[in-house]
Amino acid sequence: MVPSVLIVDDEKHTRDGLKQALDENYEVTVAGNADEAFNLMEAEQFDVIITDLRMPGKSGLKVIDKALSLPNRPAVIMMTAYGSIDSAVEAMRRGAVDFLTKPVNIERLEVLIQRALKAKTLEVEVKQLHERLDEKFSFEGIVGNSEALREVIDKVKLVAPSRATVLIEGESGTGKELIAQAIHQASPRARAPFIAVHCAALSESLLESEIFGHERGAFTGATERRIGRFEAADSGTLFLDEISEISQSTQVKLLRFLETKSIERVGGNKPIELDVRLVAATNRNLEKLVHEEKFREDLFFRLNVVRITLPPLRTRPDDVPLLLSHYIKIFSDENKVPPITIEPGALRTLQAYSWPGNIRELRNFVENAVVLRRGGKLTEFDLDPKFRVAPVVADVTVSGPVSGAEPASSSLSVEENEKRLLREALIKSRGNRTKAAQFMGISRRTLHRKLAQWPELDVIDR
Repeated sequence: MVPSVLIVDDEKHTRDGLKQALDENYEVTVAGNADEAFNLMEAEQFDVIITDLRMPGKSGLKVIDKALSLPNRPAVIMMTAYGSIDSAVEAMRRGAVDFLTKPVNIERLEVLIQRALKAKTLEVEVKQLHERLDEKFSFEGIVGNSEALREVIDKVKLVAPSRATVLIEGESGTGKELIAQAIHQASPRARAPFIAVHCAALSESLLESEIFGHERGAFTGATERRIGRFEAADSGTLFLDEISEISQSTQVKLLRFLETKSIERVGGNKPIELDVRLVAATNRNLEKLVHEEKFREDLFFRLNVVRITLPPLRTRPDDVPLLLSHYIKIFSDENKVPPITIEPGALRTLQAYSWPGNIRELRNFVENAVVLRRGGKLTEFDLDPKFRVAPVVADVTVSGPVSGAEPASSSLSVEENEKRLLREALIKSRGNRTKAAQFMGISRRTLHRKLAQWPELDVIDR
């Protein structure tokens, strides 16, 4: 699309001359004063506005103010015959991207227009990127409607605008980093960096250097100074995942930052003051590690200002259908294939499954299904055998029944749970073995074998 340019100048020969010079490469409109320009700006959208500074009535500074108040802000270039530094400074302070003096050098003007267009394109791209990030990591982007998850989101909304340090607890795969990013995006630091460090992935010596940076010569191989993740996150948020894995020496340095808001690079002795919000996460019980003297008690208290505990997926089965739909759309769009359909029997089985890998496991399951089935239907017979028997969960109480059936009891063995589920399936199907097998997600042959094993179940009336 041809870029559009508005020229505002009270001198007719100037504006007509500029229009003639630029007409070949741009869609040019002219205005003889600020009020005329205002009317044009209300009616049309321009990419670049070139305005004279001094005009009868309203000045070019008013044109800048008006242009930059529009929803889709054009880039503004100021022209002046006076060329004073004060005028140029004021124009730039108001938001002009550049200025030039009269008589106008057309080649110079072409360069400024191209520069302005590139800056405008970059501004739009950055805005769109932030919008996508806001959407991806907003609270609305956290999928689920269970009471446990709503409580987490309510707590996140309260803590996000503050400066408080946050400790996120939860099993692997429950979405701790997603919550950390949501906290960052909902905070005043949203336009500053969000820096993540996965502590368990780095060796003790490398982790300390990675977090705090190092000076030249601090250790063998340190040939130059390097800033660490703390400095990279200045004005933003530093997320330390699996913080339980950091060494005692790193714990001491981290405690010092929380107390003084300053760090020292490895091999350095000069404190560096930083404005960084710390969010930490763990899949282990830090209080237990403190009692075992594997984690500093004073650091634990400093980290534990606000604690957010993420519920495992097995405690919120009603969220499973929402998550399945969410990831089916993502991976169908990503792979450009039709979305799969999950039939009711398969959905009941997936809701009853304990998902030991939590959301990460469900996500991987959906990606595999979308890629391999390409728009087909997923029935309970297509599921891996691991989904078909509800495993025992020793320390979790499921919040409610799934699809009308009672959840697997933590006090029963796997065999007793399977026997109970089979009995419920036979009752639900009024003794119809084919339907009972479908409810169970097993073959009819397997059901016959189970009934031979437990003949007392084969007395349910049809």
